[in-house]
Amino acid sequence: MKFTGTDSYVTTDDLTMAVNAAVALERPLLVKGEPGTGKTLLAQEVARSLGRPLYEWHIKSTTKARHGLYEYDAVSRLRDSQLGDERVKDIRNYIDKGTLWRAFEADEPCVVLIDEIDKADIEFPNDLLQELDRMEFFVHETNETIRAKRRPVVIITSNNEKELPDAFLRRCFFHYIRFPDEETMTRIVHVHFPDIKKRLLSEALQVFYSLRDVHGLKKKPSTSELLDWIKLLLVEDIPPEALREDSTKAIPQLYGALLKNEQDVHMFERLAFLSRRESR
Repeated sequence: MKFTGTDSYVTTDDLTMAVNAAVALERPLLVKGEPGTGKTLLAQEVARSLGRPLYEWHIKSTTKARHGLYEYDAVSRLRDSQLGDERVKDIRNYIDKGTLWRAFEADEPCVVLIDEIDKADIEFPNDLLQELDRMEFFVHETNETIRAKRRPVVIITSNNEKELPDAFLRRCFFHYIRFPDEETMTRIVHVHFPDIKKRLLSEALQVFYSLRDVHGLKKKPSTSELLDWIKLLLVEDIPPEALREDSTKAIPQLYGALLKNEQDVHMFERLAFLSRRESR
């Protein structure tokens, strides 16, 4: 089976090729791109398209590689031994299986998402090299090796917050999701709002891309923020003419869905003030 996209996820030819190439090569697919470009959603839609279960591992700054394999709760075992609990006789009662362990022991092929790998420390990717390459790991507490019954499709996302080690990159198939152009974005919006009026969408996209093009913007609005903004425009029944007027004033209505920090808001307020002064 090959990934061809789904009815709820608009994909491009190069992204489709990247997914299928990674599957064919049996290598993890490393996906980079701006926040909000659908990297996490890609794994969910690949699983849905291929009809496979999805195992998600969302990385935090405190996450260690071993968390994805298993965790051994020695403290609970010591406490139970002091209380005379029979469970202490079997050490497996104190091993919590991680995402990779559960995916490896699955009887059917699955998809594994390792989300935002760049949030962890620099050693995190290297600590997973053998596990992702050989699809196995050793459990010291039980003296056993856990091997994948069926090799999963592994999708790894990164927001490019830090560089990943070369040794890790060599083992991945890489794809950078470019920010959607206006034609692709139109298709994406139509998936979520099939009944949106053509004029409203046209004006909204013009405002949106104009915002993204402003020099000095600390955080450019993403696809997900555009969808939130359009939803508000529809709920508030904002006419296309109002958006066109906003574009001359430099700050759009309901801008809180698009601008997410005070620095950018203040910058657009200054631009609006200058625009109004020049038009007098």
